[in-house]
Amino acid sequence: VQLVESGGGLVQAGGSLRLSCAASGFTFSIYAMRWVRQAPGKGLEWVSGINDGGSSTSYAASVKGRFTISRDNAKNTLYLQMNSLKPENTAVYCCEMGSPPVRGQRTQITVYS
Repeated sequence: VQLVESGGGLVQAGGSLRLSCAASGFTFSIYAMRWVRQAPGKGLEWVSGINDGGSSTSYAASVKGRFTISRDNAKNTLYLQMNSLKPENTAVYCCEMGSPPVRGQRTQITVYS
């Protein structure tokens, strides 16, 4: 199983970024997927989840209405569109699947004001 995130970076508050998570080594289309993050000095926080077919999504209250999770099962890729970013969204983000969770190598998002 391999999960590889991309799309992180430095962005000004109010800006947007889209994260991608390329999956391989397992049947991506039958697994629910999640995005989690860890801000400096804080624990791991669940951000968003999506079911295997992409028809059902859920979000943490702090990102609902600004972040959108999606997936392309034909491309074995998970996405997180992040709009109206805030400095408090600064964290390392990673995608994960399964239980116990398998996570990618993480990608850094830094939002400056």
